[in-house]
Amino acid sequence: MLDTVQGTISAALDLESDILRLKREMNAVILAHYYQDDEIQDIADFVGDSLDLSRKAAATDADVIVFCGVKFMAETAKILSPAKQVLLPDLKAGCSLEDSCPPAQFKAFRAAHPDHLALTYINCSAEVKALSDIIVTSTNAKAIVEQLPREQKIIFAPDRFLGGYIAKQTGRDMLLWQGSCMVHERFSEKELVKLKVRHPNAKVIAHPECPEALLNHAHHIGSTSSLLQYTADNAGMEFIVMTEPGIIHQMEKRSAGSRFIPVPGMEANGACMSCNNCPYMKLNTMEKLHACMRNRTPEILLDDELIERAKQPLLRMLEMSQGISGSKP
Repeated sequence: MLDTVQGTISAALDLESDILRLKREMNAVILAHYYQDDEIQDIADFVGDSLDLSRKAAATDADVIVFCGVKFMAETAKILSPAKQVLLPDLKAGCSLEDSCPPAQFKAFRAAHPDHLALTYINCSAEVKALSDIIVTSTNAKAIVEQLPREQKIIFAPDRFLGGYIAKQTGRDMLLWQGSCMVHERFSEKELVKLKVRHPNAKVIAHPECPEALLNHAHHIGSTSSLLQYTADNAGMEFIVMTEPGIIHQMEKRSAGSRFIPVPGMEANGACMSCNNCPYMKLNTMEKLHACMRNRTPEILLDDELIERAKQPLLRMLEMSQGISGSKP
């Protein structure tokens, strides 16, 4: 039995060391989103939000970007670093929010509202980005909307809950695409209320992709980086967390003495889930990371014309984000 355990530990250490060897040989940079498994976060060069990771990778002299996240994130890295090879450990690592906004349907929707400016959340495909006027993140969406003339009609896509939150914050009447993130949508308000009763001193923190009824319980609402900063600024407290629980690994590192309690989700049949993980994020594993680096596949490939069209609304966002207080898009 002891030999079996030692063999497993040895194999894990060998896998990690070989990933680091491949990284050196390939001149690669490894990126990990906050929602990845702990071991992937710990081996990455950078851990963070999707756009921040892509910008950091673009600023390096790496020849290869290995993006441990989901496909739209790796596409964003390719758009910002078209000369670099971009690898994704599992090409099936998609996104329910991206899936809720098919490019052909979004194109038709835009055509039906030609007087509207399309503000699109970065959690979408390269094709949808290319159909948009300005890309936004959960960090900068409010400030970008507030820069637009009051008379300007706005489409906000694809997340209706983030769009509704921004509309409420800005007082703007926006036309919302009816998409959503399966993780944030299925948090259980019933279970949240139970947790609040059991932990009366805990602060409820939530990502704005959650439905409004859940956001109404929150002490702090913000992007993943904002939630991290809030817990670091209030170290030693209890926090009830309404976002993908992978982020708790970084929260524990940055907020000494704090306790983090993830909110369960609710299945379609009404059964309560013990943990509300993103099934797409969890498709990436250390074994798949190693294999994609060894084989240099799956690779993200986008044609030059699509890259150029998708880059323009990203660049407009970056231009409009200059000087935004606390902004790290």
